[in-house]
Amino acid sequence: METDNKDTLNKMCTVRVSVYHAAQDDPKKNTALRLSRRGFVRIVKKIRFLPKRAIVLNPFSTIAFSPADRDRLENFGLAALDCSWEQAQKVLGEHVRGTSRCLPILIASNPVNFGKLTKLTTAEAISAALYIAGFKTTAEEVLEIFSWGHTFFELNQRFLDQYITAKNSADIIEIQKALFENKPCNK
Repeated sequence: METDNKDTLNKMCTVRVSVYHAAQDDPKKNTALRLSRRGFVRIVKKIRFLPKRAIVLNPFSTIAFSPADRDRLENFGLAALDCSWEQAQKVLGEHVRGTSRCLPILIASNPVNFGKLTKLTTAEAISAALYIAGFKTTAEEVLEIFSWGHTFFELNQRFLDQYITAKNSADIIEIQKALFENKPCNK
């Protein structure tokens, strides 16, 4: 049976989501493990097991994630790296397969880094990427399992609504500049 509404199928998965889990934090607070228990993501213990051509959410990438990445996301999946911020550079120094993209600037809603720019949990990062790529319903479902999940969208709705209008990474950069300089966006 074929479906027209791809946006509602995360668990059947139009987008395969894999997470490299480095086991560097408290497993009780780990958002990636919680997503795995709910069937939203596949956990891998070694970086080499990440899908070869997937989009890798990499905070050190020089190319911004944009709606232009949707096709690659659908065809090859999304990969996130679940490690502590202090260890991220070291983990990313290993050969990470895939196409690296950094997320545009967003505000964390998680209790540990609430209100901080770009200090997102793995769940927030996955949700943001899905939202920007056009999987709004799935993005919201990912964060529904967290008591603070709705706050992510409340804090970032203005940003997300602009980011989804971008054509490519260059547009994302221009939108960020306009948003943070309080200028009207041309989109």
